[in-house]
Amino acid sequence: MTFTLTSRDIQDGGVLPDAQVHAKGNTSPHLAWSGAPEGTRSYAVTCYDPDAPTGSGFWHWTVANIPADVTELATGAGSPGGHLPLSAVQGRTDYGKAGFGGAAPPPGHGPHRYIFTVFAVDVDRLDVTADDSGAVFGFNLHFHTLTKTSITATYENRG
Repeated sequence: MTFTLTSRDIQDGGVLPDAQVHAKGNTSPHLAWSGAPEGTRSYAVTCYDPDAPTGSGFWHWTVANIPADVTELATGAGSPGGHLPLSAVQGRTDYGKAGFGGAAPPPGHGPHRYIFTVFAVDVDRLDVTADDSGAVFGFNLHFHTLTKTSITATYENRG
């Protein structure tokens, strides 16, 4: 079985809706996944913009320690007032705080890719906190990822 990610809010290869844009809705999208491999003990979710003019991209969302029996996050789960599983930890985005931060490319910089990824993880809990950056989440995931699946959407701020 193939590990697959779907969403009611974003389409792979499509344009990111206003709901997921920082200056507009700033709402984390619905995500659902299936086909995780044997040995999956938890999940992690990230949203990353590799096109940000920083030299190192931009982390828009990091979540770890989602229990293995949870295979869906509702729209807004990573936004203020959203509902994530109690064990889940949202890390510090490159906006400087935990929780989802929507797309906000510089005006006139062209289209940016927003890669939403779900990781099947081989441990119940990664050693991460709400103060940890996307790089720290990524470092921990490097050693514990069984497989991953992604949806990529684009957004351009034409200014």
